[in-house]
Amino acid sequence: MPRIAKGAIPSPNIWSSPQIYELENRAVDQEGAADAAMRALRPWDGATVLDIGCGTGYHLPALAADALRVIGVEPHGDLATLARRRCADLANVSVHAASAQQLPLPDASVDVAIARWAYFFGPGCEPGLRELSRVVRRGGAAFVVDLDAERGSFGRWFSRTVPTYSAKRVEEFWVRQGWRRRPLDLRMAFERRADLEAVLRIEFAPEVAEQAIAETPGLEIAYPNVLRWRHF
Repeated sequence: MPRIAKGAIPSPNIWSSPQIYELENRAVDQEGAADAAMRALRPWDGATVLDIGCGTGYHLPALAADALRVIGVEPHGDLATLARRRCADLANVSVHAASAQQLPLPDASVDVAIARWAYFFGPGCEPGLRELSRVVRRGGAAFVVDLDAERGSFGRWFSRTVPTYSAKRVEEFWVRQGWRRRPLDLRMAFERRADLEAVLRIEFAPEVAEQAIAETPGLEIAYPNVLRWRHF
């Protein structure tokens, strides 16, 4: 059995299919639009950056290229081990097996915190947001990047897969928490059709995935996202 940090909500994709999720990470936002949008709001050159729900650490090396220090936190112990292996040669990167609700960091120790496709369900996230308020120092910022379930075919497929998800309720939650938002028009671009189909099959319920595959010609998928942020 994998080691799971207390309080973690199981991921429906990377936890069971890390190799396929690696293909998804490679395909998403090859233009770097999400990073550019975050950097415009709070650059992380020379900063301490926290990646919450870092998975296998895909984004850690890119963050480490400019940040002074990068900390990955991942509740799935086996994925955290893979992240450590990925970053073994990067002296400014450390990875902890822990949850967003219990960050193993001192107060006011982080300049930029990022949760990318890891923490989007709104109500119920209050403990993790309290931890952000504890660890992000004054002048810092926190970002959440995730799917916009109200836009495009991807949002429609997601809504069919998770019918209990209420985009309206989630939006109201983030407004109450004092976070701001802007849309991100991202895309996935694959080298092989088989990789695209494999990714759709880990993202959606089986019948929805087959419909998504049938509706998606070629090697690209529009991937509407939303960037949420708060300055501290």
